[in-house]
Amino acid sequence: MTRQTLSWMALSVALALPAMASAQPAMEKDGKWVDHAGMTLYTFDKDADGKSMCTDACEQNWPPLLVKADDKAAEGKWTVIERADGKKQWAYDGKPLYTFVKDKKAGETTGDGMKDVWHVAKP
Repeated sequence: MTRQTLSWMALSVALALPAMASAQPAMEKDGKWVDHAGMTLYTFDKDADGKSMCTDACEQNWPPLLVKADDKAAEGKWTVIERADGKKQWAYDGKPLYTFVKDKKAGETTGDGMKDVWHVAKP
């Protein structure tokens, strides 16, 4: 291989690294956690000890941030909890994370403060 070919290969790898590093379950945007679609993530005060108390009808309005097969392993303050239905859900700092069905556009926070038990998730 020529030096130029090796340089191009190194550049390609360097450009790919930021994409690999962002393979977290969520991203920080404007001081809050959002999913990869930019939808705001929330925590629920009734969740305790790494368990989700939001099931059935609650889950219909507050969909959990579920672990996908290609998600990387949890690290740092990120953990995975098992829901009552056996599905895996992402949690940050021990708090399971959810989206809200009434947030229609990325960045909306219409669920913040709902019934005094739902809050925007923050890093």
